[in-house]
Amino acid sequence: MINDGAELSESEQLTQESVAAMEELEVVEEQAVDYSQLDKKDFVSLLENQFALAKSEKAKPANFKRTDELLKEVKVFFDQIKKTDRDEAERRYVAENGSEEGFDYKPDELTQRFESLYRQIKDVKNHYFQDLEKSKDKNFVIKTQLLQRLRELVDADESNAKNPGTSWQEFKKIQDEWKAAGNIASPHNSTLWATFHALIDRYYSNRNIYYELKELDRKKNLQLKGELVEKVEALAQSLEGKSLTRAILEEANAHFDEYKHIGPGPKAEQEVLWQRMKVALDTLHDARRAQTEDQKQVLSQNYEIKSKIYEDLVPFTAFTSSSINEWNEKTKEVVALQEQWVNAKGQMLREEGRELSKKFWATLKTFFHNKGEFFRQLESKREQNLKLKTELCEAVEAIIETGEDSAANTDKVIALQKQWKQIGQVPEKFKDTIFDRFKKACDAYFDRKRAKNSEVEREFVENLAQKQAICEKIEAGAKAGEANLKDLNAFKSEWSSVGFVPKKDMQAINKRYIDAVNSYVSAIGKLSSKEREQVILENEVAMATDGESVRNLQRKETDIRRRMTQIENDLTIWQNNIEFFGRSKNGEKVRAEFEKKIIAAQKQLADLKHQLKIVREAL
Repeated sequence: MINDGAELSESEQLTQESVAAMEELEVVEEQAVDYSQLDKKDFVSLLENQFALAKSEKAKPANFKRTDELLKEVKVFFDQIKKTDRDEAERRYVAENGSEEGFDYKPDELTQRFESLYRQIKDVKNHYFQDLEKSKDKNFVIKTQLLQRLRELVDADESNAKNPGTSWQEFKKIQDEWKAAGNIASPHNSTLWATFHALIDRYYSNRNIYYELKELDRKKNLQLKGELVEKVEALAQSLEGKSLTRAILEEANAHFDEYKHIGPGPKAEQEVLWQRMKVALDTLHDARRAQTEDQKQVLSQNYEIKSKIYEDLVPFTAFTSSSINEWNEKTKEVVALQEQWVNAKGQMLREEGRELSKKFWATLKTFFHNKGEFFRQLESKREQNLKLKTELCEAVEAIIETGEDSAANTDKVIALQKQWKQIGQVPEKFKDTIFDRFKKACDAYFDRKRAKNSEVEREFVENLAQKQAICEKIEAGAKAGEANLKDLNAFKSEWSSVGFVPKKDMQAINKRYIDAVNSYVSAIGKLSSKEREQVILENEVAMATDGESVRNLQRKETDIRRRMTQIENDLTIWQNNIEFFGRSKNGEKVRAEFEKKIIAAQKQLADLKHQLKIVREAL
């Protein structure tokens, strides 16, 4: 048989085990929330719900613990949103004002509401636990006073100093007040309980006159304890074929807590009841532990799956490139990993899962931040080019508005055309419109100049006739097989010395000239294919005056860059592996062959770079 002091020790251990089990249950049963998908309005709504719960009279320490953990999680994500808003506001301010001087960021109403709720919840929590501690201190004083009253009552009863009837009523009153008093600080709880039960035992043992009352009271206590044991046993039996829920565990702990506060019963029967209670509680807690272990295994498997996805994502944060296509390809791979993460449904262990989730989404944001920075820099450069080209358009249009076709103005327009070629690309959606605007302005200037001077127009017609004659000579030379580089240079000089032709004939005569020169170059037998390609390219560049020819040069530039990239990749592979050929039997021979290939590739690469320079200077 065990006494009340031993029963108290067991109850404390089981209560601690229940709390730990319920904390584990929270890890498993709480629904995981991906806070990275919420916006500011969602976070404010979430904190309003938590504030209402904190202010509720039903709020318990466990509620505040879960609320405090939630605040820590959402604060990280909300601060990231706030930082993004501030950075965006600063970026717009700098774009509008040219610098960040004088910038003052003011959070919006949702941000202010969030921070206010955050502080209010913290204050409510602090006041709650302060009041709880004060209450425990107050209960400690009350129970200490009750012990003193009980001790005086027992001492007086032993010396028969008081009326027995009055003593019994005072004793029952002290018991009721003790039961009504709340919890106290845990270091004193065990001592107070042991002292209280020891005094009760002394009181009953010394009051033989009231033995029958004692036995009746113990039988009543035994009946009440028996009912509670049956309820806990019923809960344990309800687990057959089912899983343990938090509600069942809380109900069992509530019954056990009530069991502890009921006074002693007949010792023999009380020992039997206690063993039944202990078996039922052990059944519940064993089920809790087994269920938690199974769930932990599933959570660990989910953690391993998502850890592998995170490890695959990390290398992308170091990716860098100047190619739009390469960034787009990497983005597809990153989005695929993000979809794997989202599709890998299932919860993880709370602390490890929260940390892994934070790292994954932070890594994802790092990649997209790097990508955004690349496109911002690229777009910034193109926007600057658009601004410069727009200024050139405005300059030509301003010259047109003067109505003067002087030589000085003509030189200015020609100089502006040369500046245009030196400026790089503009945003894709403005490429055609800005070019058409500049071309229209330049054409308008020269068209008006031509229209105002019929003599110049006649000169253009004569120039056309001269250029047609030059084309005929080039075509005849190519057909007769008398082509040579010296005559070709003479034809080019003669062509360059001839002035403008009528606008309507410009494209046709230029195309005829290009085709004639290309045929003539092809007929020169002494030129190598590289020299022939070089001469043809220079001819096309020299004649790139209209939109279509410029677009052809842009396509040629892309093709040259592609060929250069392929050769550079081949050179890298050959140069990295050439040292290994010396180890084989025929290594020297293979090495020599690869060295020839490397030299030829380097020469070809140099030629392509020269061609690219020619094309870039023309654009």
